Amino acid sequence: MKRAVFLDRDGTIIVDKGYLADPEGVELLPRAVEGLRRFQAAGYDLLIVTNQSGVGRGYYSAADAEAVNARTVALLAESGIAITEVLYCPHLPNAGCSCRKPAPGMLLEGAARHGIDLERSVMIGDTATDIEAGRAAGCTLTLLIAASPVPGAVVVADLAQAADYVIGYPENSA
Repeated sequence: MKRAVFLDRDGTIIVDKGYLADPEGVELLPRAVEGLRRFQAAGYDLLIVTNQSGVGRGYYSAADAEAVNARTVALLAESGIAITEVLYCPHLPNAGCSCRKPAPGMLLEGAARHGIDLERSVMIGDTATDIEAGRAAGCTLTLLIAASPVPGAVVVADLAQAADYVIGYPENSA
């Protein structure tokens, strides 16, 4: 079975612009490409798992969310990065679905679909719900991209620093 890095989208790979509906607004974060290249070179599949409650709130359509996801994937592809799949939850926070982070549904679905060993995989995001989803899914590591320390979390500045940490993690160096 393969290993993967599950990635939140907004605030992790792209600039979080709040309910982004226009693909032209997609802007990659500094050092995101650098980090994703390292993960890819180390043999990780890359899957994006993103809550998009703007669909459920009626702020934008599912087609808009998919267009933003497609633009993100296309920009990464221009830099030689292959995203295995993008999964998104369109539901409202109180919907009680199994896919909205912190529930692990998107990670479990992606793992089942692509033959991914969650115990050898990593979740990286910028909120506590991302970390909780990774832990609930059984990921070995969960990393939080944040500007300051968060109790109980491995905190990194960006995806390049995340790659340095994960690839250097003892269980991953073999």
